[in-house]
Amino acid sequence: MAMKWYEKADPERPEIVSSRVRLARNWDEYVFPGKLSDRDSEEMIRRLELGLSHISEFDGRQYECFRLKEIDELQRKALWERRVFNSTIAGKKTPTGLILSEDEDTGILLNGSDHIRLQMISTGFHLNELWKRMDQRVDYVNERFSYAFDDKYGYLTAFPTNVGTGMRATVVLHLPTLSMGKKFNGLVNEMSRFGATIKGMYGEGNENYGALYEVANQRTLGLSEKEIIDLVSKVAIQLAAQEEQVRKLALEKHRLEREDEAYKSYGILKYSRKLTAKDAMSLLSQIMLGISTGVLKTEKPYQVYRLMLGVQSANLQKRSDRPLGKSDLDRARADYLRSELPELV
Repeated sequence: MAMKWYEKADPERPEIVSSRVRLARNWDEYVFPGKLSDRDSEEMIRRLELGLSHISEFDGRQYECFRLKEIDELQRKALWERRVFNSTIAGKKTPTGLILSEDEDTGILLNGSDHIRLQMISTGFHLNELWKRMDQRVDYVNERFSYAFDDKYGYLTAFPTNVGTGMRATVVLHLPTLSMGKKFNGLVNEMSRFGATIKGMYGEGNENYGALYEVANQRTLGLSEKEIIDLVSKVAIQLAAQEEQVRKLALEKHRLEREDEAYKSYGILKYSRKLTAKDAMSLLSQIMLGISTGVLKTEKPYQVYRLMLGVQSANLQKRSDRPLGKSDLDRARADYLRSELPELV
């Protein structure tokens, strides 16, 4: 079985967890999905699947093609937790198809919010590389299906916020030190003036379990694909640089405290018998920080983010042979982490 994208370590920029490029396109022979009947949706999906049936020969990847109605609610939620698609798609009842690579880094959603949504995702900071690969695939699709396009507005999409390039570029950053500062909210507001959104990925209100933040472009209209990539890259690099700076300062001034936090977090995860999702994410954030700063050392580069996905409820449930209640999930989460934590050297 191929290694999933989120299992691969990329220590070059430890503050940057992942990159993603997503494109929305619509086939000009059909109305938007929200207006399609189930019969027409099924017809369109079959035609799209047939036209894309040789994509493996194009890029050398192995793909699985299936309908969302064929998989249960738990599997849908697990795919959502692993960022294959969003929560809206996970709960969608009308006909929807998915072509997904074996390592889950490339996906083509059929008849979701738009007729075609292409997604490419990777560990680390690789927006430019992803866009080059995406550009090849979007041309491959366009050779077989003509896109709905307007000379004035660009690519037409179901949601006005995606009209134009139809592109959403996203970078996930780990900002445990920077986000603790008093000036962080002001920094986020400042970045939004450049046209980028920054939001926490887990938790409610002001809490963000795991200190993971998602940076993405606010709009697609009036910007080229390169401009969107450059915008998101600029904001991500700036935030990563500031996180690196405050990490170094914290280590210089409070090294013993940082070491204590990292080793305590590791010890709790290594020996706990019960863990809530909130506690697990917070402790894993400390492990990720400890490894990236060299406070904790592993034999080889290790991707802690895979554990952050693994402790989510649906993915935990998928590992079990029976339904799990809340208490059972907390116990399964601790069991999973004890078995998957890397050994320290």
